[in-house]
Amino acid sequence: MNLGLGGKYALVTGGSHGIGRCIALALAKEGCNVAICARNSSRPGYFGALESVVDEITAYGVEGLAVPADVLMRADIDRVIDSVIEKWGTVDILINNVGGGGRWGSPVVEETEEQVWLDVYDKNMMAAVRFTMQVIPYMRKQKWGRVVTITSGHGIEGGGRPWFNMAKTSQTALMKNLAINHDLTRDGITFNSVAPGGMSIPDTGWQLEAERSPVEHQNLMYSYYPLGRLGTPEEVANVVAFICSDKASLLTGAAIPVDGGESRTF
Repeated sequence: MNLGLGGKYALVTGGSHGIGRCIALALAKEGCNVAICARNSSRPGYFGALESVVDEITAYGVEGLAVPADVLMRADIDRVIDSVIEKWGTVDILINNVGGGGRWGSPVVEETEEQVWLDVYDKNMMAAVRFTMQVIPYMRKQKWGRVVTITSGHGIEGGGRPWFNMAKTSQTALMKNLAINHDLTRDGITFNSVAPGGMSIPDTGWQLEAERSPVEHQNLMYSYYPLGRLGTPEEVANVVAFICSDKASLLTGAAIPVDGGESRTF
């Protein structure tokens, strides 16, 4: 399917590995020029440096841009946007993928320091707010834009550590509230969130647990997950690419679970 994204300019935050990397490559395959940012230019154990992902992007015959950034630093967010605008002059698509913190803190809630709550909220919710607010003027000017925020199954129902659930639910609320703003949507901008379930990503929690206790891991897969397996970043990326296209022009304000039926919400 031709999604009609050729020549668009996209920014994927947290784009050096996992879901972010796969989204960047899915958009590049559709003809998007793609900028990515992540905290470190090189992350041992992942797919490689930001620059190596840019090499994968440009292999599709489009332009790529890598900007190292720590989204807990407001100045770094500003620098990412400045770099993209300096290179391309606009942003058509923003993927708020950077986030995390689901395993931070202690299972004993009252033992978790307040700073954990603040850092998880900043890394997820406030990073999404800051990137989104900076790209909206460019999308308004061109009367077209797509903002997709990668949340979590814990962004559409209860569960997980409360600081993470709170931050992810807030991201979902952000997209919904922007989507029902007549002023924004009538300027041709859509806002959606995608909520992945358990994902099989190299060198992250699930894979490490599978290597440590393979039998227990497999039993969990069959007993808890309707498909009997975890999802893949590529499966999330395919959904995101469609949301960004004109073929999804009526889709806005949605919180879409991509989880193989894992979530229990309607």
